[in-house]
Amino acid sequence: MGSPSSFSPLSGSSLLLQIKDFRIAKREEDISFYAGYVGSAFMLGRALTSLLWGKVADKYGRRPIIMIGTFTVVIFNTLFGLSVNFWMAISTRFLLGSLCGILGPMRAYASEICREEHQALGMSVVGTSWGIGLVIGPAVGGFLAQPAEKYPHIFSADSLFGRFPYFLPCLVISLFALVAFIISYWLPETLHIHTEENIARDSTEASLEDNSYESTRTHEMEVSELKLSTPQRSLLRNWPLMSAIMVYCIFQLHDMAYSEIFSLWAVSPRKLGGLSFTTADVGEVLSITGFGMLFFQLFLYTWVERILGSVTVSRIGAVISIPLLTSYPFIAKLSGSILFLVLNCASMVKNILSIAITTGLLVIQNRAVPQEQRGAANGISMSAMSLFKAIGPAAGGSLLSWAQSRQENDFLPGVHLVFFTLNIVELVGLVMTFRPFLALP
Repeated sequence: MGSPSSFSPLSGSSLLLQIKDFRIAKREEDISFYAGYVGSAFMLGRALTSLLWGKVADKYGRRPIIMIGTFTVVIFNTLFGLSVNFWMAISTRFLLGSLCGILGPMRAYASEICREEHQALGMSVVGTSWGIGLVIGPAVGGFLAQPAEKYPHIFSADSLFGRFPYFLPCLVISLFALVAFIISYWLPETLHIHTEENIARDSTEASLEDNSYESTRTHEMEVSELKLSTPQRSLLRNWPLMSAIMVYCIFQLHDMAYSEIFSLWAVSPRKLGGLSFTTADVGEVLSITGFGMLFFQLFLYTWVERILGSVTVSRIGAVISIPLLTSYPFIAKLSGSILFLVLNCASMVKNILSIAITTGLLVIQNRAVPQEQRGAANGISMSAMSLFKAIGPAAGGSLLSWAQSRQENDFLPGVHLVFFTLNIVELVGLVMTFRPFLALP
């Protein structure tokens, strides 16, 4: 089961139209600026509560948090589609991020339900689900936003979807989250909670079955040792964990900024260095990218990771990403079917590399801690990552807005500056994957 919270249908190109309809931006170049803050609100909310949700998952189990998170998506994603102004949109996204603590427990769940030799596949499925959500969500928005304009023979301007032109894609994602909520009820719990009642019951059962004082005494000593061993060393002093989290955050900052910039850049007019795509065009590109990512993670990633290792895969992915991003401003000079073909290939390769980079770091994080601390460890990871991701959309939108206002500059004109900045962040992440910074567990 993927993370429904990542399937945000109103981001990128669709969010750009929604912000435009709010009439809060005074200039066309300012729309990206406001869109970035709506994207950041979700991540800021998640950054503030992920550690709390992780600790709750360690105490009460993974499944309850997963169920709460999916139901939260049903409520607040629907309300987001009914937003009538900029501040309502920001508030609903912030509350969704705060109350949906699903991703950290899902990562812990994936590492616990899989044997060690299959953990890379388990983490890749979680990473792929999140990555595909970031791609398919905007694609759904591109196809279904403003349905009264795109499909007037089905939706009238006086209908609910005509009065709320961005409600339909949010409703579709909310229905998907409702299905996930129902399915999650039957998920087996992977956290074994040892309470006083369980300990007493286990001791009594052992006594009745064995009818032996010695065996009962041995069982009680084992249980006592288990209780005494519960306190673990501080996660903040676990350098393999903390170093992997820091490297992971840098790459996530890059990926979130790229995701925000890509859709905004694609729908920007040619005179501003964009592609003049429609939301449907962007949705088609992102849909193709999503299928490519799914195929790679399910059928190729584990094979590549087994041969090269998690860290090497991350390094190779970062190295290839830099020249690929450098080519984006030149892709904008193409047109017609050649543009569509080249852009699809570039988008697919870039997102596949991003997922490959982060999946290896997730595997390292979960192997660096015992099961009793995985919820809290993933909570720390999610809080730190969400803080960086909160910076990503706001910084990406503001950077694109500023870059589009300097088309005539001699040094890095227009969108050249945007993709150069993304490459700097990617390079910093690449350097941090080497010793002495990154320590393997």
